[in-house]
Amino acid sequence: MRKNNKRNYQPSIFADVVNDVNVSFEFFPPSSEKMEETLWNSVKQLEALNPKFVSVTYGAGGSTRERTHNTVKRILDETSMTPAAHLTCVDASRDEVDAVIRDYWESGVRQIVALRGDASDPEAGYTPHPKGYQNAEDLVKGIKAIADFDISVAAYPERHPDSPSLVADLENLKRKVDAGANRAITQFFFEPDQYFRFLDHCDSYGINVPILPGILPVTNYKTLKRFAGASGASIPKWMGELFNGLDDRPQTRQLVAATIASEMCRKLYDGGVRDFHFYTLNRAELTFAICHMLGIRPSVGGDE
Repeated sequence: MRKNNKRNYQPSIFADVVNDVNVSFEFFPPSSEKMEETLWNSVKQLEALNPKFVSVTYGAGGSTRERTHNTVKRILDETSMTPAAHLTCVDASRDEVDAVIRDYWESGVRQIVALRGDASDPEAGYTPHPKGYQNAEDLVKGIKAIADFDISVAAYPERHPDSPSLVADLENLKRKVDAGANRAITQFFFEPDQYFRFLDHCDSYGINVPILPGILPVTNYKTLKRFAGASGASIPKWMGELFNGLDDRPQTRQLVAATIASEMCRKLYDGGVRDFHFYTLNRAELTFAICHMLGIRPSVGGDE
């Protein structure tokens, strides 16, 4: 039984700050000069928090393959952070994917987030490339066959939208772990008990790798509903009520979002969680504020 699936927390963001937490951050590769400036401003701000690693996403159908690669290499070359490159098996042959894996290893990248990936045409659904890796389990095996990467995989507390059941999801996660995954990172969620129940299920399946909770600070409620629909995550009624009427009040939305995410992180911490993964959406301020309220401070020499 893992240590961090207890639920006797008494949460409060006003509790003492903590000093035993690890954080990691997710970024996505920029598609314009303005977005590139936003990304690197965020990277520099969050670098001061000394994350355990930072991941860089991969577009549907491998559409951002080159930009992901360039972003990962720049993080490796120009920052103190450890980059983890997202990699999927969508719309690419095994030889093409293997070439990317080898290039990462030769460049000094040692961490990969291995994902099946989303179909380039969502309506058509996912179909494996006839000469490619079939799924994330197959991809993990292929990565490990090339080099001893540290591999993260995805986990879904509320079930992947393509999965027939939570049981099928758990069996799939178990196969990915058995293939060589070092940890799992969850899809975002907003009720801590969803995460703790998921840990209980993972324990029952013998899944004993670390499972990092994925935290999504909500910057835009309309965007959140679109994300949730695509990922199978649920949005609690109370959250909709808190954001109701704030469409034209971005600063107020930020305050509400920071409070919601900080309270949830404190609940997770009081339940035993010590590693948090933040989906930053390339916006540093919200993530920085949440980390600050949890107790994480810039390293010596970072911005105060």
